[in-house]
Amino acid sequence: MSLDRAVLVNGLPDACVSPSDRGFTLGDGVFRTLRLEAGKPVWWEEHFAKLMADCQQLDLVCPSRAEWEQDIAWLSVRWPDAVLRLTVTRGPGPRGYRLPEAPYPTRIATASPLPELPDPLAESGVTLRVCDLRLGRQPRLAGAKHLNRLENVLARAEWDDPAIDEGLLLDEAGWVVSGVMSNLFLWHEGVLSTPRLYRCGVSGVTRARLMRRALAIGLTVRETDLTLDSLLQAEAVFLTNSLIRLRFVAKLGERHWPRAGIYDVLREALCGDD
Repeated sequence: MSLDRAVLVNGLPDACVSPSDRGFTLGDGVFRTLRLEAGKPVWWEEHFAKLMADCQQLDLVCPSRAEWEQDIAWLSVRWPDAVLRLTVTRGPGPRGYRLPEAPYPTRIATASPLPELPDPLAESGVTLRVCDLRLGRQPRLAGAKHLNRLENVLARAEWDDPAIDEGLLLDEAGWVVSGVMSNLFLWHEGVLSTPRLYRCGVSGVTRARLMRRALAIGLTVRETDLTLDSLLQAEAVFLTNSLIRLRFVAKLGERHWPRAGIYDVLREALCGDD
């Protein structure tokens, strides 16, 4: 176990992933990132359901819930408050793209330190920039958090200015998709909108939870195609993921947004009980 990360591979501490593993050679797998607080995985039911759905989308065998919970229990003893990453690959395979005849999936669970709290950006807001990179459309993979995140890597490499907190990703047709590390919501004229993710992008657990919880408190929520102009005209813009949960965007170029009252309503709804 390293000083800054605990790792289990197929339930074994500090085991190695095979050089022929298709997750390593081809990005053939999926993963989830979530919070571990006081030894308990936050929103575990939703994360496990999404992990199973993403595995099904790629025709992967998802390890059982019992296997993951055993891994999490082992990690939580060492890191009761941590960032968990759960990864499933198709496992080792022969050279080439053809699927193994009898795949044996690789299960990897890691724990690393949580970001320090309190989160200053949750109170001051995020400074956003538009990335030059445009996401390619691939409906077969849309929504899944698969291991090939090269587009996000290249988009994040576009800036090193510490004043920029996140990048905005558009697809090749110019539709708004998401942040580099987050999903996106707009608040305008009493409607909470988020981009449809049927062509590309990752459909995050926090995104789905916020939509569900917002509907539960009587807000109007819609998934729709959004342009950059519609974002700039919005009354408020928000980012979500399982680590930051919810942040508001304070600036994009010359556009500034004050902290809107709906922000606190959404934060409370997001973390409320179902």
